[in-house]
Amino acid sequence: MTARVLVVDDLLPNVKLLEARLTAEYFDVLTATNGPDAIAICDQGLCDIVLTDVMMPGMDGFEVTRRIKSNPMTAHIPVVMVTALDQPSDRVKGLEAGADDFLTKPVNEISLIARVRSLVRLKSVTDELRSRAATSRDAGMGDPLVQAVADTGAGGRILLVDDRPGSSERLMSTLSQHHVVTLATDPQQALFAASDDTPDLVIVSLDLASYDGLRLCSQLRSVESTRHIGVLMLAEAEDNARILRGLDLGVNDYLVRPIDRNELLARVRTQVRRKRYADRLRETVHATIELAIVDALTGLHNRRYLDSHFGALVEDALNRGRPLSALVLDVDKFKAVNDTHGHDAGDEVLKEFALRVRKSLRGPDLVARFGGEELVVVMPDTPIETAQLAAERIRSRIEQDPFSIHKGADLIPVTVSIGVAAVTRLDETPETLLKRADQALYQAKAEGRNRVILGRAA
Repeated sequence: MTARVLVVDDLLPNVKLLEARLTAEYFDVLTATNGPDAIAICDQGLCDIVLTDVMMPGMDGFEVTRRIKSNPMTAHIPVVMVTALDQPSDRVKGLEAGADDFLTKPVNEISLIARVRSLVRLKSVTDELRSRAATSRDAGMGDPLVQAVADTGAGGRILLVDDRPGSSERLMSTLSQHHVVTLATDPQQALFAASDDTPDLVIVSLDLASYDGLRLCSQLRSVESTRHIGVLMLAEAEDNARILRGLDLGVNDYLVRPIDRNELLARVRTQVRRKRYADRLRETVHATIELAIVDALTGLHNRRYLDSHFGALVEDALNRGRPLSALVLDVDKFKAVNDTHGHDAGDEVLKEFALRVRKSLRGPDLVARFGGEELVVVMPDTPIETAQLAAERIRSRIEQDPFSIHKGADLIPVTVSIGVAAVTRLDETPETLLKRADQALYQAKAEGRNRVILGRAA
């Protein structure tokens, strides 16, 4: 996997050493000798990951990291601190500044490359979500990137998988002060729990008595319901090969025993924030997609959705030799409602109209707002006789109870006219089918409204 790696260090020999290691693994390497230059490169979107020294004149690595992570446009870029500082307090300070990892010099080359690849892989997924979510700004839904960055990572839902009583008790005691923690001592039960409850983070001990912890990590990544959950490994100092294998499997982070309490909290907080960041972006993507295919007033599908799906339904009916019918519905004298009671009342009528229509139909039926007060219903596997009965049911439900307007202050009678048509020939198209249903609707209007008329066979 190739990526653009930014190396930040004020000492040229250090820069050259890292550049040579990364270039040998086919990464594209950019360099900066100070914090401001590094931030400028990130602001321009020129790198996929940052490897920064800590001790630099002017702006140190902690401040560089804080600035990158506090900017919604760069917060998704992974930052790894590569430094001679080796105290737990230094690691915690780096993680609290927002760093994704903290590697101590001299850096093991295999570990460095594995960590870079792991973080780049995670970023590529986030980049796709960010690209899609950013379109929501054009739809007036606010800036999802700003909203996502605001999360502090507190109050996460953590699933701890550890069957060593002493270890699990210490971890539970530390984590439960800041998060909601569930302990699972059985790996299979843990997998079911993660699938059902979708926690923010699963912490997996690699030293499980009767199960391979790496296999559990792999299963969490391979199941759709748990694929996006953060995973953190707990390993022993001699487990370097298994740690690298875990990173290759998609594990987000790891801790080596003995575990420093503050480092544990900092890494967990980072993973919870990252999970929520991705979740927020996914929610925004889903909301944007829904906005594109759903009519905002009625909650029904919109004309765009109908146009993109109607043809496939007609084609499928013809290929399988199955019936298909279409209804075109129009609220009678709707202009008079708007003129007499106001457009707010008209909106209330349309919402209730859509609700009654939807309740009168089956789940597979496609219901869309065609425009104004007109709806179109497409009914797969439905002959015209059955569609006529459904249309009569809708007409009766609309007529039998008056509609509430002005938030319940008034009631008005509403009726609907409906035209019905069915697929009758092998060269049928959505346009010909709708035209016949529309002609039947006009006939219903001409004959006095509040009635169902069947369209002529093609």
